[in-house]
Amino acid sequence: MKVVILSRNQNCYSTKRLVEAGEKRNHEMLVRDHTKCVLVIEKNRPHIIYREHEIKGVGAVIPRIGASVTFYGASVVRQFEMMKIFTAVESQALVRSRDKLRSLQLLARAGIGMPKTAFASTTKYVDNLIEQAGGVPCVIKLLEGTQGIGVILAETRASAKSVIEAFLDVKVNLLVQEFVKEAKGADIRAFVVDGQIVGAMRRQGAEGEFRSNLHRGGNATSIQLSPEEKTTAIRSAKKLGLGIAGVDMLQSKRGPLVMEVNSSPGLQGIEGATKEDIAGKIIEYVERNEHVR
Repeated sequence: MKVVILSRNQNCYSTKRLVEAGEKRNHEMLVRDHTKCVLVIEKNRPHIIYREHEIKGVGAVIPRIGASVTFYGASVVRQFEMMKIFTAVESQALVRSRDKLRSLQLLARAGIGMPKTAFASTTKYVDNLIEQAGGVPCVIKLLEGTQGIGVILAETRASAKSVIEAFLDVKVNLLVQEFVKEAKGADIRAFVVDGQIVGAMRRQGAEGEFRSNLHRGGNATSIQLSPEEKTTAIRSAKKLGLGIAGVDMLQSKRGPLVMEVNSSPGLQGIEGATKEDIAGKIIEYVERNEHVR
């Protein structure tokens, strides 16, 4: 089978591992930069041009779309879907997961636990916004942030108000979330593929750092999830329609709390921590679904 990986960097760990896992199973693996694809929208013949050549004969697509190019990346994925080609992450699910507010609303409606979260568009309600998120300390998150960038811990009311007002004054959308003290700067990432947990790790923030992202100097160790944590991760991925997902959760006194569901989770941290062939699991998922569309 010919498999296209949509990635802007063929040398990054995740992309290289997917190529390696696919070739090991005798698939033809092609890496294509989605930002360089030309979409041709034509009656009864939607197609894609890449470097002046039409992409043909593809059996499946594995999107690795960065947050900064979500709109165009999702459009490319949608074009493949119009061509009746299976995509491991569907375009609509990709867009849905990248909208942090919408994804939290969908998870809350499904009864999935999460840190108490508040959202407003004006500085007029800053005090109430902080109170609705559980008071201080609180976590302030930019809706467009990734990898821990744009996530701020405000330890006093004065600092929280200052940060919120500064961002809202320049029309930057943000969420204010409850600070879950008992998590102690750690979180869990459950890696879900096709409705199954294929790996899980506990990420601990660096000394003095409340964010546990590995990109910010955190470390990861393999863990066994509780039944409730497994159920929460699987339900979260399913609710957002994601065939591949990294579900980030905090351990709290009231059970697992979902912070975010990532539609392009990296493989390096999870494979390093668990020693599992996660890339291989993704290829197996694609193999099972090649003819779905």
